[in-house]
Amino acid sequence: MRRRRRYNRAGNHFTAASVICVLFFCANVFAQRNKPATQAELDEITARGRALYEYDAAARHSTDAVMALKPAAGSFNMHVGKKTDKGWTLAYGKLSDKRDKYLIVYEAVQGASIKEFKVTKFDQPKPDTGFYLNAARALEIVTLDDKPPVIPASRPYNIAVLPAPNDEFYVYVLPAQIKTGVFPLGSDSRYRISKDGRKILEKRAMHKAIIEYSTPPNTAKVESGYHTAILDEIPEDSDVFHVLARTPSVPEWVITKTYVYRITPDGGIKYIMTVEAFKKVGKQ
Repeated sequence: MRRRRRYNRAGNHFTAASVICVLFFCANVFAQRNKPATQAELDEITARGRALYEYDAAARHSTDAVMALKPAAGSFNMHVGKKTDKGWTLAYGKLSDKRDKYLIVYEAVQGASIKEFKVTKFDQPKPDTGFYLNAARALEIVTLDDKPPVIPASRPYNIAVLPAPNDEFYVYVLPAQIKTGVFPLGSDSRYRISKDGRKILEKRAMHKAIIEYSTPPNTAKVESGYHTAILDEIPEDSDVFHVLARTPSVPEWVITKTYVYRITPDGGIKYIMTVEAFKKVGKQ
């Protein structure tokens, strides 16, 4: 089971299929485009989705390593990850009362693989006034947001912070996996936060309702999955994350009001055709 720090706040039907014959679309589309996403745009979505998946894996395995040391209750209340040329480092700690320092209690450094972390405990919290501080403030401002772009469902959530252009941050709020073999997608959002972590610059609703993919008993027959997208005419970062995280590893068709895209098992995205053309193909 995928597990991590949980963010507690409070569709489209999803199934595995080799041929998509019936399409259902909601008319309430927030964003309209008169052209499909360019390959450059799709590559950017892929890159963000892959980074989100990698962050999730690093956070999950580093949390296991930290919890193995039996930390005292309340010794930290968040973790922030940073990737370097040598791999991921996760800093577990809390913000100072004045929000001018991030006080690191445990530091987990990636080893030979993303599943291996060496943890250092600091008897006196190690203060940071750079990346970890700003990222921690970005996490906090999102958890305190009383007007989220999507009202979270009544279930545990994970929250992740990643670098964005211009030294800003992306903060993602995603439903946590709570059952082995069941992979949630939806009721998720992405924030863009200022580089000092103190201001929300943009809020993006990625999906509304949650759909859940259950690993079928006979995975050999699963060729692909699909879901409809109603908020925009492009796939979302969390669509890529979902494809990378779930099992079995199969492509995903994302069908918007106007366009059809395909996400490959490695997270790559291609524009396929318009929905109108796709329906004609399905009738043949």
